[in-house]
Amino acid sequence: MDPKAIDKENLIGVIRKAPEQLTAGLELSKDLRLAKKFDTMVLSGMGGSGHVAELLNVYLDNSQIEVNRSYYLPKKAYDPNCLNIISSYSGNTEETISCFEEALKNNLNCLGLASGGKVAEICTAKNIPLIQMPKPTPDFQPRFATGYSFAALLNLMANNGMIMLNTAILRQAEEKIKSDLRVLENLGQEVAKKVQGKTPVIYAPQKFKALAMMWKIMLNENTKTPAFWNFFPELSHNEMVGFTKPQGNFHFIMLRDKHDHPQNLKRLDITVGLFKEYGIDSVVVDLPEGDLLYRIFATLQIGNFASYYLALNYAIDPTPVEMVEKLKKMLASS
Repeated sequence: MDPKAIDKENLIGVIRKAPEQLTAGLELSKDLRLAKKFDTMVLSGMGGSGHVAELLNVYLDNSQIEVNRSYYLPKKAYDPNCLNIISSYSGNTEETISCFEEALKNNLNCLGLASGGKVAEICTAKNIPLIQMPKPTPDFQPRFATGYSFAALLNLMANNGMIMLNTAILRQAEEKIKSDLRVLENLGQEVAKKVQGKTPVIYAPQKFKALAMMWKIMLNENTKTPAFWNFFPELSHNEMVGFTKPQGNFHFIMLRDKHDHPQNLKRLDITVGLFKEYGIDSVVVDLPEGDLLYRIFATLQIGNFASYYLALNYAIDPTPVEMVEKLKKMLASS
């Protein structure tokens, strides 16, 4: 079947252009200065609007940003030296709006990250700083905007003295990913072939566990299939035992960091062998070599391609998320 007949909204074009967001995202916050310097941040956001915080923590190698996926703010949000980032691409996510209202009620420090909607309206009305995300278009899905928000928030943190940043690093990562795009796409296609007809389970080292989670979500949203994730070494102490008697047809995707602790590398190899004894296959995907920023976003590109081509293999349009949209309508009408 012709891929264009399945991919009606040209999601493959969106995926291939994703690296360009790293440079474009810098522009979104280049002139934004805050009234004071903050020590920590809480980012309230659902789905893709929340992923950026996990990726920033991987890149910065700390937990400076707490992710909040709830209707309520966490205790940390009330710290006077904490900046509350209200992140919703549409600007209308109800959980995020609830957190925004709580922050406003308690006069907490806030910054909006949205393309429009209620978040942008409130920021304008109350003179709250806003990182204006690009407006949605028919051929662009908000869940693929991670590069924009990552670069914009990284630049914001640098502008306000929270981190040191050489913006050339983002431009270099973008160019390298673009030059390696065909290789990354081929890797994604190979993963899709191996896991077809199976339920994917993605494992990663603890440092990169956010990447395993995001691969899982890509498979849910693009391929419309169940998927699960966990990380080494914790999974070796509990979850793996559950596959002694698996109740489904699973296939493991092992995201391997060749620079991980030697015992973790040994643990991964042994785990692949043990699962094989129980009739479950694995595919090992090495994180591409390069600087950390490149490794993060190149690995995400492989996952994007894997989920996309698996959707094509199932003759499923990867763009719509009909069940989510149906849920939203039902919530709004109740």
